[in-house]
Amino acid sequence: MYQKRNWTRFYRILVLVAAVLLAAGTWAQGQELTIHFLDVGQGDSILIQTPAGANILVDAGDTRAGNQVVVPYLQRLGVKSLDMVVITHPHFDHIGGLIPVLEKFTVGRVLADGQIHTSRTYENLLILIDQKGIPFRLARAGDKLEIPGLDEVLVLNPQEPFLKGLNNNSVVLAVTYGETSVLLTGDIEAEAERRILEGNIPARANILKVAHHGSRTSSTPEFLEAVQPDTAVISAGADNNYGHPHPETLVNLKAVGSQVFQTSAAGTIIVVSDGSSCRIVIDN
Repeated sequence: MYQKRNWTRFYRILVLVAAVLLAAGTWAQGQELTIHFLDVGQGDSILIQTPAGANILVDAGDTRAGNQVVVPYLQRLGVKSLDMVVITHPHFDHIGGLIPVLEKFTVGRVLADGQIHTSRTYENLLILIDQKGIPFRLARAGDKLEIPGLDEVLVLNPQEPFLKGLNNNSVVLAVTYGETSVLLTGDIEAEAERRILEGNIPARANILKVAHHGSRTSSTPEFLEAVQPDTAVISAGADNNYGHPHPETLVNLKAVGSQVFQTSAAGTIIVVSDGSSCRIVIDN
């Protein structure tokens, strides 16, 4: 009888310890910011998952990528809805995949650059947003976005009057969580980089999504010197016709000491931060 009571007590203690450890593990996981740079080929798609459980999708590659990569990836993660979708600019390799995404998932709001573009894909995307009654807001430099779980999300670009070319007016977001800062640059080129630096808005970041797939028209030495990224992520397709990333861009990134990751070589790249340190996870 004495032994039975002791075993029962011991078992209860084990259950209690397991429950505490499980809760602690869940809490630790819940305190992490996770940013997924999806391998969508020659395009961009970034999923931000905040410690508070918010899901933000920035672009979704082209239509093929939306159907074959982005939607299945979100489903595999168990994402049921998106708190925000960001349209950086209306080029096909950034917006084509958003149509299947919006058809599959509930979206809380859309943030966009608001440039005029007459492609059929962009028109169909705007029609779909209107049909679903999704709140639509324009992004402008200086705006602060309230995203649960993040310390700050600041819009650095675009600003009016618009610069020449759709790329230069891409939505640029500076995301801060603790000591981790992430700069998402869309397809901005040198002119937009200069404007951002002239705006007296801090552009320094630990993590940089390299602009325009690593094109030589972006990632100027002056801009990278200001950002000083420890980690640089380039989203581009393998053996693409544009030669992305260009050697000049890689040289410029090396000059500021950045560790460079490319989706074309590594597959989907995941950055996980607890607010004080970051780790890189490759999902291929």
